[in-house]
Amino acid sequence: MSDWNTKIIEEFRANEGKVGGQFEGAPLLLLHTTGARSGQERVHPMMYQQVDGGYAVFASKGGAPTNPDWFHNLVAAPRVSAEIGTGTVELVARVTEGDEREQIWTAQKAAYPGFADYEQKTTRQIPVVVLEPAS
Repeated sequence: MSDWNTKIIEEFRANEGKVGGQFEGAPLLLLHTTGARSGQERVHPMMYQQVDGGYAVFASKGGAPTNPDWFHNLVAAPRVSAEIGTGTVELVARVTEGDEREQIWTAQKAAYPGFADYEQKTTRQIPVVVLEPAS
């Protein structure tokens, strides 16, 4: 997985935030988190949805039965940064709940049906995280 991510990260940075392949044309960002145990910076390419006041990201992990590591890191240390296009922004992560989560998640599944497939593959509720500008 790390080789796959490394290739996407390199392509993203070499092409002003644009990549080809399965993510061509999709909104993609590079999320920088701090490892909950290691304290080391981690970089994760992921699709996002622009929402009022920030960006929503989805802890889908392709429909795996567990949340991705980046989600646990983000809950432990919610101050993050993200590369979007050619810029970097400082953000604070917040896990959504209830109607807010449902509204964002429904829109993501409608725009990118692969997320509905991920939902069908797992029994867990896929977390929706909003990244808002740090103050």
